[in-house]
Amino acid sequence: MSRHGYSGASSSVHFSSRIIDNGCSPADLTQEDVDNLRFELAKVDDEIHTLRQVLLTKENYAADIRRQLGISPLSNIKQNLSKGWHEVQTSAPYLSASATLDDISHSNVYVRTRDSLSHAGHVTSAALSSMGVAITRRLAEMRRWCDVAHVSVFIFLLPTPQSSASSKPTTPHHQCPDYETFQYIQVF
Repeated sequence: MSRHGYSGASSSVHFSSRIIDNGCSPADLTQEDVDNLRFELAKVDDEIHTLRQVLLTKENYAADIRRQLGISPLSNIKQNLSKGWHEVQTSAPYLSASATLDDISHSNVYVRTRDSLSHAGHVTSAALSSMGVAITRRLAEMRRWCDVAHVSVFIFLLPTPQSSASSKPTTPHHQCPDYETFQYIQVF
């Protein structure tokens, strides 16, 4: 605050009645009014700049004090949330809603609905479990069937000892629909 004549209080610059009464356009201002406004604007801009510097200094000082006290930004946020939640819990609307919900949770309709939904959940869980068991059994049966069918096809396609000169099975082709596909399969 190195300006001359700054007292800290707002200055009272008097303008012509045209500016004060009706906020005339800049074309209606006298040169003296323009000069006074420019001087006032420069003073206000300087005050704003000074106040920003003071605020920044005070914020840094407050941050240093918080750091020395062990107050981190996270703990500050937690404290604010805790305080806000406490204020919500003690507010009249919250207490009223809580009492209403408490009344509802002890009503006969609520208890019957809760019990019915719980029973339905148990029944559904049991049904899904038994369905899973049935699917598992069916898949196991299909796997055993496929293994047996696979071995049957190999046995069906194996050459007999009588036809050792020929590697083709002695059964006719019309009994083996995929003879060409399976004639080179070996049992392993």
